[in-house]
Amino acid sequence: MNIVVCVKYVPDAQGDRAFEADHTTDREGVDGILSELDEYAVEEALKIVEAGEGEVTVLTMGPDDAATAVKKSLQMGADKGVHVLDDAIAGSDSVATSLILAEAIQKIGDVDLVLTGLASTDGVMSVVPAMLAERLGMPQVTFASELTVEGGSVTIRRDNESVSETVEASLPAVVSVTDQINEPRYPSFKGIMAAKKKPVETWGLDDLGIDAAQVGLGTAWTMVTDIQARPPREAGQVVTDEGQGGEALAQFLADRKLA
Repeated sequence: MNIVVCVKYVPDAQGDRAFEADHTTDREGVDGILSELDEYAVEEALKIVEAGEGEVTVLTMGPDDAATAVKKSLQMGADKGVHVLDDAIAGSDSVATSLILAEAIQKIGDVDLVLTGLASTDGVMSVVPAMLAERLGMPQVTFASELTVEGGSVTIRRDNESVSETVEASLPAVVSVTDQINEPRYPSFKGIMAAKKKPVETWGLDDLGIDAAQVGLGTAWTMVTDIQARPPREAGQVVTDEGQGGEALAQFLADRKLA
C-alpha cells in the first residue's frame, strides 16, 4: 500500500498573521507549522501502513520554510518526502494548487491512496481534494471520520449533524479525513533522529512539466483587493446594579437590536 499524504505549511494560528504587498499571505516573515488538520491525515496513513505494509510519502508545495511541514511528517513516521519549490507558485489558488499536486502525485507514481486533511487552517476551503481527484481521475470520498482499507477498496464513515453515511470507493482513491478520525502521535526522539536520514526530493515546475503561466497569483480566479486591520477592542460598559440592572441590560440589548 503506497500512500501519498498532501500536507501544507501554514502560519501559526497562535502568532500574528501578516500579508504581503500583493495581499497574499506572508509565509516567510511569520512562524509557520504543519497544518494541524493535516496531522490527522499523516497519522491515518501511518496506521494503515503499520497494519500491513507499504510506505508513506508526504507531499507539500510552498516556499523554503514549507520543508518544515515535511520534516514534522517524517518525524511522525512517514518514509519520504517531496517538496515542490518554485518562485512562480506564490499566490496560487486552489485550482493551481490542485494542478501542481496532481502532477507531483503522478510523478511519484504507483500510488494506491491519496490522503488529505479536512481543510488547510489558513484557507479553510476544503475544495482541493475534490479538484485533485478530478485531475487524477480517481474517485473521492471526503470528510472521513473512520477509514478502512480492504482488498481493492476503501470504506469511510462520514458523520454530520443528523446521520452517519458509509461510503465505499475502489482504489486508487483520494480521501480527506476529519479531526475525529484519530489522535495524531507526537514525534518521539527516535523518530526525530530517524527523520534526518529519510529522503526528501525537491522539484520545480519544470520537473512536473507545468508552465509557470498556469500557476501563481496572475492565474487566480479570485483575489483579495483590500485588507483592513481588526479594530482595537473597545472597553466594556459597566452597569452598577442598584435595582435597575435588569432594565439596563434589556435596554443595552434593545439599543443594539439584539433583543
